[in-house]
Amino acid sequence: MLVLFTVGYVGYGRYLSRFVELDNSRETPAHKYQDGQEYVPAKKPVLLGHHFSSIAGGAPIAGPITAALIWGWVPAVLWVAIGNPLMGAVHDFMALSSSIRHEGKSIGYIIGEYIGERGKNMFLWFAFLVIILVVAVFSLLVAIILDAYPQAATASLLYIGLALVFGVWLYQLNLPFLAGTGVFVAGVFASVWVGLQFPIALFEPSGFADEAIVLFSGDGMWVPGAALFGANTATWILVALGYAFVASILPVWVLLQPRDYLSSFLLYTGVGGTLLAVIVGTFLGTTQGGSEALSIQLPAYTGFFGGDLVAVAMPLFPLLFITIACGTISGFHSLVSSGTTAKQLNRESDARLIGYGGMLAEGLLAATALAAVSVIAVTDAGVDGIAAALPNFAEGGGLILTSFGIPLLIGEVFMALVFVSFLLTSLDTGLRLGRYMMEELVGTPESGVENVAANKYVNTGLTTFAAFLLVSSGQWEELWPLFGGANQLLAALALLTATVWLANWKDTKQLLTTGLPVAVMVIITVSGLLWLAIVENLQRQLLDAAWRAEAGTVELISSGLRMVLAFALIFLALAIIKMAYENLTEARDSLISTEEPAVGSDDD
Repeated sequence: MLVLFTVGYVGYGRYLSRFVELDNSRETPAHKYQDGQEYVPAKKPVLLGHHFSSIAGGAPIAGPITAALIWGWVPAVLWVAIGNPLMGAVHDFMALSSSIRHEGKSIGYIIGEYIGERGKNMFLWFAFLVIILVVAVFSLLVAIILDAYPQAATASLLYIGLALVFGVWLYQLNLPFLAGTGVFVAGVFASVWVGLQFPIALFEPSGFADEAIVLFSGDGMWVPGAALFGANTATWILVALGYAFVASILPVWVLLQPRDYLSSFLLYTGVGGTLLAVIVGTFLGTTQGGSEALSIQLPAYTGFFGGDLVAVAMPLFPLLFITIACGTISGFHSLVSSGTTAKQLNRESDARLIGYGGMLAEGLLAATALAAVSVIAVTDAGVDGIAAALPNFAEGGGLILTSFGIPLLIGEVFMALVFVSFLLTSLDTGLRLGRYMMEELVGTPESGVENVAANKYVNTGLTTFAAFLLVSSGQWEELWPLFGGANQLLAALALLTATVWLANWKDTKQLLTTGLPVAVMVIITVSGLLWLAIVENLQRQLLDAAWRAEAGTVELISSGLRMVLAFALIFLALAIIKMAYENLTEARDSLISTEEPAVGSDDD
């Protein structure tokens, strides 16, 4: 995988940079529209940290390990290793490049430039629905990990506090960048030790958790969602959503930039350290279990319809490709690239490292997740089924790090903090992007209703509340595939936008680089969403009398909502694809016809 990614960055990444004609003499939107709020030029390592943390989140951890537990580790590795440099990294790079050529505007705005206001609005509504799914799913993932590892809860709170102070250090006090990096990165790693000494839980934790300092007495069943998830997990969902709401409306320098920069060190250490530890532990053994060498405990391939961890048949095609929602290709990245990153890019040439290289790094995170879960033996559905994949990432990562002599518990807490830090990043970045989309949909407010909709507190609050309703009515296993399908279909639309941009730019621009991935992803995602809507929700739930008899009102509404949402996403996507195809063919015909007279005049 490392070889494929290196060849991809050096060869294909360089080709793409020339293909879109990156030029440092052009003024980037960050400089042209600098406002101290959203358009803020950032040093390359700081912006790489923000971008990497925002796109990585928890999805490249949750998706690959879930897929490996269902179908085996070989299909998961192959999809990440091949799809990432050929589709995912291309997607991220093209989204970032097209945005900086359109004043740092979103992908929705860009496609609207070519296919009209109706197409733009349809795309923005599509992306807005995906954002709600992102916030819902990631808030649940945060809560599951903090419930399983109370030590990581303490470390996460300290990490957020350190990021706030680091923002003041850099942007208000103008203190040295390198010195601040040393002090605050050391503080982030020290927070793991503090978490080990003072693990906290809001209510009595469940599942994998050891003893913790419980902050609230009682069973907490009054907390919304407690009956479904347990009081501690349900309360952490509320805390995560509240944090995301506050963080998403703050200026980017207050928390977003410094937090993402600090969290990138967690990711670099977690990914690099784990991959190196896998090599050491495989050949020299670990300090756990009598210096036994690391070995893969998961089967390479469990079968087309999944193994023992799933209660119902789950076909590898198309579900594998939407289960690994990140790590290979992710539409959410296009929203980050064109929503926040493009507004902070210092030079055009930085797009290669941040766009293409950042996605390759996420592929390495997915590989790390696969390695971590592969060394933990999970052979049946007795421990919460595939939901066990989430805490097992930290457990497996901790076991791998014992190759360096790091105690198992310290390694587990560190890996849990790595997981949570990126989930939190995706949460508030997602809400911020949702706010941008709503503002673009409203445009210049001309009525009282539009003024309210454009208000950042109101629209961010409504998005947060919608995500809360969705997460409170469904399990992670039910929400995740829907998020994955919607996310991958968004990736197809972002690549389609880049294809339309190229077609309108020059008639000499070849379209296979972006067009071929569009076709592949549309086939995969539409098939996946149809399976989820028709088989998973309609056939196995709504039309099943036994299921309906046991389901409550909330479960019935949730299943119907997920089915309707899947069909709505398919409809919006196909309508956008139709409009984009019409523009693409017209643009090429127009460019060719306008060049023909020039050729004729030369001949004369």
